[in-house]
Amino acid sequence: MSMEYETVIGLEVHCQLKTNTKVWCSCDADYDNKEPNTAVCPICTGQPGALPKLNEKVLDYAIKAALALGCEINRESYFDRKNYFYPDSPKNYQITQFFKPYAENGVLKITTNSGKEASVGIERIQIEEDTAKSIHTASETLLNYNRASVPLIEIISKPEIKNAEEAYAYLNTLKDRLKYTKVSDVSMELGSLRCDANVSVRKKGETKLGTRTETKNLNSFKAVVKAIEYETNRQIEVLENGGRVVQETRLWDEENAVTKPMRSKEEAMDYRYFPEPDLPAIIITESRLSNVKDEMPEFADEKAKRFINEYKLNEMEAATLSSEQELAEYYEEVVKVSDDARLAANWVLTEILRVLKEKNISIEEFSVEPQNIGKLIKLIKANTISSKIAKDVFEILLSENKDPEIIVKEKGLVQITDNSEIEKIVEQVLAENPQSVEDYKAGKSNALKYLVGQSMRLSKGKANPKMINEMILARLEG
Repeated sequence: MSMEYETVIGLEVHCQLKTNTKVWCSCDADYDNKEPNTAVCPICTGQPGALPKLNEKVLDYAIKAALALGCEINRESYFDRKNYFYPDSPKNYQITQFFKPYAENGVLKITTNSGKEASVGIERIQIEEDTAKSIHTASETLLNYNRASVPLIEIISKPEIKNAEEAYAYLNTLKDRLKYTKVSDVSMELGSLRCDANVSVRKKGETKLGTRTETKNLNSFKAVVKAIEYETNRQIEVLENGGRVVQETRLWDEENAVTKPMRSKEEAMDYRYFPEPDLPAIIITESRLSNVKDEMPEFADEKAKRFINEYKLNEMEAATLSSEQELAEYYEEVVKVSDDARLAANWVLTEILRVLKEKNISIEEFSVEPQNIGKLIKLIKANTISSKIAKDVFEILLSENKDPEIIVKEKGLVQITDNSEIEKIVEQVLAENPQSVEDYKAGKSNALKYLVGQSMRLSKGKANPKMINEMILARLEG
């Protein structure tokens, strides 16, 4: 990118709300798990005379999402009709909020991968409905109306994002905060989170925005980054060659990593917005707003601060454990059962995250219940098993998710703490390793570690390592 130019980016994010029913009717909103065109009714297929009615759960979820993104809630807002013809829009218009949305003026604080902090303004969030789903084949286009009128919120950022790195951080922060509220799956893979990128460039020092393009078909955050970088460089090249950037909608071609023209926006499309006559104004009462605020979760940044203060974790540990709500909940359940925040953190951050990475699964898919990890830690603290044996029990738990106490008893893994038994082990090891004994007496301290290791091996990991260490030391220095 030429140093003479700067990029201005605005992102439009559509987020499906995870309600049981659709936004205007009682049809099942779980459209992907139904046979095509079965979760439909006269309302969501736009039949003449069918009247919509707002799903109150949609409103509550929308408010929760807006509060999570630091927005002001408008106590009175309205629905409008956005008129256009398209096969996947059964009514030939979309019910949305144009003139007065329910939420405005939010702000999202972000930190990029390089550690730079910034704030991105959110211009508005509006409630609207999704379209039907088009399935393109080689010879025809099929339409599945199950998705028609599934509830959406559209989150429109201010044009304040300066580069692809900030865009990536914004999307990840937005996704994390929405995920914590549980109002959406926020999955780009499932289509419950979709993003369009508005990109323009201008000479540094200029205040007037350059001509923007809107890029669609972005199916991952990495695709958003690549599309922004490509479109930035393309626009600069156009300007440097004496051309002008055309205002248009472009599609992202993942295979070739380029944007391609879709349709021109040189002439602004006339959507003929007008107030929706079949829906009354949305009045958000103090009582409703208060109830939603009471349900707001503790977000990742807040949780991390609490983990540092309450559990005495360092910043990196706290940030990792609070990064996902499910992981944080898992950790806190381990703490609750084990009554040991430090050991709980060690086990989750090392053994459990190792397994998640190896198996490429989420904590929700992890087979071992947090209660059993907590019980395993209690067995270590009670000197019932050693830390080494605990790791063996953990491996068994991965395939047999049952009480670790039962596993320890069944496998005969109880730690040896009897003085006479440990004495026999130590005497045998010292007798079999006279050179190591001489090495220690000659000042080679590593010999002690070797003798302790041999003792633990002889006991098959069952001996209490502290007692082994103390007894060997007493023999060597006695």
